[in-house]
Amino acid sequence: MTTPQNSETSRPPLRKARVRRPRPDIWVLGSALIGLVVLAPLAAVVWIAFHPTENIWPHLLSTVLPRYFMATLRMMLGVGVLSAAMGAGAAWLVVMYRFPGSRALDYALLFPMAIPAYVGAYALVDFLDYAGPLQLVLRGTFGWTSARDYWFPEIHSEPAAILVLSAALYPYVYLLTRSALREQSGASYEVARSLGLGPWGLFWRLGLPLVRPAIAVGVALTMMETVADFGTVSTFGVQTLTTGVFSTWLNGGNAGGAAQIAGVVLLLVLVLLSLEYFSRRNARFHRQSRASRPVTPIELRGLWGWLAAALCAVPFGLGFVLPTAVMLGHALTKPHLWLAPGLATAAFNTVIVGGIAAILTVSAALFLVYGVRMAGRTFARTVLGVTVLGYAMPGAVLAVGLLIPLAALDHRVADAVLAVTGHDPGLLLTGTSAAIVLAYLVRFFGIAQGAVDSAFGRISPSLPMAARSLGRGVGGTLRDVYLPLMRGSVLAALLLVFVECVKELPATLLLRPFNFNTLSTRVYELASLERIGEAAPAALIVTAMGLVAVALLVRATR
Repeated sequence: MTTPQNSETSRPPLRKARVRRPRPDIWVLGSALIGLVVLAPLAAVVWIAFHPTENIWPHLLSTVLPRYFMATLRMMLGVGVLSAAMGAGAAWLVVMYRFPGSRALDYALLFPMAIPAYVGAYALVDFLDYAGPLQLVLRGTFGWTSARDYWFPEIHSEPAAILVLSAALYPYVYLLTRSALREQSGASYEVARSLGLGPWGLFWRLGLPLVRPAIAVGVALTMMETVADFGTVSTFGVQTLTTGVFSTWLNGGNAGGAAQIAGVVLLLVLVLLSLEYFSRRNARFHRQSRASRPVTPIELRGLWGWLAAALCAVPFGLGFVLPTAVMLGHALTKPHLWLAPGLATAAFNTVIVGGIAAILTVSAALFLVYGVRMAGRTFARTVLGVTVLGYAMPGAVLAVGLLIPLAALDHRVADAVLAVTGHDPGLLLTGTSAAIVLAYLVRFFGIAQGAVDSAFGRISPSLPMAARSLGRGVGGTLRDVYLPLMRGSVLAALLLVFVECVKELPATLLLRPFNFNTLSTRVYELASLERIGEAAPAALIVTAMGLVAVALLVRATR
């Protein structure tokens, strides 16, 4: 007979429960790192502005800052009004009417986006200056011998800078307004015509109110680009806040003062963004239905048709034909300039730096957007919304926020390595092109993010859900489902970011290491020395790269 054992002694010994430590979320960590990289320059500018080594703010406020600010304000208002008139007017004519050349001008009006504004500035000065072809023809035709014999408008002036920037930037307004007009129902305009509204009444009382949000966004973009511009305003001798950053830092040797002026630039850009947001906050515009008929263009014949064609051809001619013709004229009459020393090196530097920056920027955008869609973390969503501020930071402001902190970090790292190894590694970030790559990433992250987010939105949610149900992980779903379907959009995003990197001038000028040139800095250096002919090949290469991006844009808007 067996005796029952004690239940406590027969029970197997208890094992200690393993305490699982929460693993760090890779999406949260990655989002935090991307957000830190994008927002660090902004925070650095604010910190340096409030903690300068030598506070010259009172001196700036009493001397040059009011002049810089008023010039910037006049440039913004002038470019905003003129680009709105060019862009919205051309979009209205192209969408609402048919006239000679309207189909070609529909896409040709986007071509000025391929040419940096500073290239247009150099071309206009070369064409209209005293020794330029226009004044030479006038003097030869009328027998004038000197400038005292005739009056000619001043080229190096604020109105000329406004004209060049407007001709280069109006496509922002044109593209958005054209899309808004084509999304409207043609029935509204037919009813308005039946009630007696003529062409002007249709534009002022119906068309303009409906496309006002699109025009407001386009004008805000042109104003921000105007604030950020350096090459154009310096060519025409206009002293804006951005030129003040350059002169205070490079000529005056005062980084704190440059940061303070950069802070004013940043504040101005944020005010622009806020005004643009609040101007359309309560506005609501809806189409009646997806099946509504689009606007039917009216045929313009005779004098009115040719007048419409001429009005649309003016901004296209100023923004694209004139700069291209001037640069081509120099490049074709002096073909040896294509073999000039330094051009191949500048092109190689541009491709390498721009290519690396484009790959890093689009990869970071893929990671962040995909992480928000898959993980849905609130933190990642917040970072996704904040990172677009990088595009609002002008290149000069970005350079101030990057170069000073990176230079301090470089010296600390070099001192530490020297103390441990006895070898001085030099400046690893500011002494190489790494700082330029970082600036491009911050500046153009918003472009990559928008393109990638749009590509993700075009893929049906059922496809990744099916992949996950078949055992694919998060990374496998991105690799095997999303990327094959998004290949074209990702390549387009890479190209767009690369072209923007090629055209960027202020950040490249301030952050490049000694004796390092890209195509944009080569154009600026040679043109500032009035050697337009030698700058022509580099300007044409930049234009050709920009035309590829415009071709993609044209294809996407058909």
